[in-house]
Amino acid sequence: MASRVLVVDDDATVRDVVGRYLDEAGYQVDLAADGPTGLRAARERGPDAVVLDLMLPGMTGLDVCRELRRDDERLPIVMLTALGEEDDRVLGLELGADDYVTKPFSPRELVLRIGSVLRRARPAEPTGSVLVDGALRVDPVARLAELHGTPLALTTREFDLLAYLLTHPGRAYTRAELLAEVWGWEFGDQSTVTVHVRRLREKIEADPTRPVRIATIWGTGYRYDPA
Repeated sequence: MASRVLVVDDDATVRDVVGRYLDEAGYQVDLAADGPTGLRAARERGPDAVVLDLMLPGMTGLDVCRELRRDDERLPIVMLTALGEEDDRVLGLELGADDYVTKPFSPRELVLRIGSVLRRARPAEPTGSVLVDGALRVDPVARLAELHGTPLALTTREFDLLAYLLTHPGRAYTRAELLAEVWGWEFGDQSTVTVHVRRLREKIEADPTRPVRIATIWGTGYRYDPA
């Protein structure tokens, strides 16, 4: 069955163009022109991914993102932002957006980004390998992570980042390398990595302000140190 994508944008042209490109790519598409309608559509239609503009009437994209994350940590969310909205973009990532595309954008690029987050959200092919670090257990096949036996509520990108770091313990990575390996971006805003690392630390570290597992390597990036 084709994946369902909800597009929430108050610009009729953007909705029409993005909806058409997604339809041609084989997706089922739902459209919404404001925040409350988008949130209601997400809850009623159960999309596989959401394309969400930051600036929306009735309810901001940030507020919609916050509510969607309360409903489902794993729902892939791609935000649309304007060039001058860097602070809001970072806040969107803080609230759990998996990806973002900056306006003006290529509809083809957006479709590729949506395909990427959807592929990563699906269970992996069976390999029989479960990643374990003390009380932390990550199953890439089931896309489940647990700490002390309690499931962790991770977004798609948070899970990908954690699994990648766990697979390569003791190696320091630059933010650019993590963008390429985890996000599949050859270029992009490296604060995306910073935000996701901060969110991960809040979920897996006993004291996020003094991280033990995900170490900051000043002047380089990050390294995963098994507990």
